[in-house]
Amino acid sequence: MKKIGLIGGITWQSTQLYYQLLNTKFAEVLGGQSSCECIIESVNFADISSKQASGDWDTLHKQMTDIAVRIEKAGADIILICANTMHLSVPAIKEKINVPLLHIAEVAGEAVKQKGCKKVLLLGTKYTMELDFYKDILKNQFSIEVMIPNDEDREIVHSIIYTELAKGIITAVSKQQYLDIIKKAENDGAEGVILGCTEIPLLIQQEDCDIVVVDTTEEHAFAAVKFALD
Repeated sequence: MKKIGLIGGITWQSTQLYYQLLNTKFAEVLGGQSSCECIIESVNFADISSKQASGDWDTLHKQMTDIAVRIEKAGADIILICANTMHLSVPAIKEKINVPLLHIAEVAGEAVKQKGCKKVLLLGTKYTMELDFYKDILKNQFSIEVMIPNDEDREIVHSIIYTELAKGIITAVSKQQYLDIIKKAENDGAEGVILGCTEIPLLIQQEDCDIVVVDTTEEHAFAAVKFALD
């Protein structure tokens, strides 16, 4: 079994989902009392969120890189960032590590392809939705047409992530707001929706939607299990 390294705390709500998914999948595949060999370094999300809001990406890239280097030195065979947005730091990280980094957008693209979708809605933080680092992978590597919500709806999606989901707050009102946004995209031709923030699966699941739902938290964790057991 290869050892999985996790950069967590972005937020701890989704990091606990990763830990649960990894261990559940290992037990399912290997049976008995099997569980995941992993290393987690968890950050203070208040610090990360503040730097994101101020646009201090250079400091964040260095912070993520330093953590990845420490995790590799601690014995990790592969590294996962347990957050979609902080994959902005991947180019900087890859310059300093020698083990693979499993990119969540590439995992999402593979999942969309396997599910037969060509046009999808991308939900996530405003950084994930508005910047090109994530959409370009989906478009250029997988020929997926990516839709994002309008300005007002992007603010709704982003605000719920930071003010509610990051704190473990789940409300029926916010769920319905997300479902309304997904329905708009469905009416405009979306065949699926990528939950491109690792907290969104706390709120939205496949049974809530008529179109395909790609849970990036689950897909990322299961891809790590596959790597660890190959």
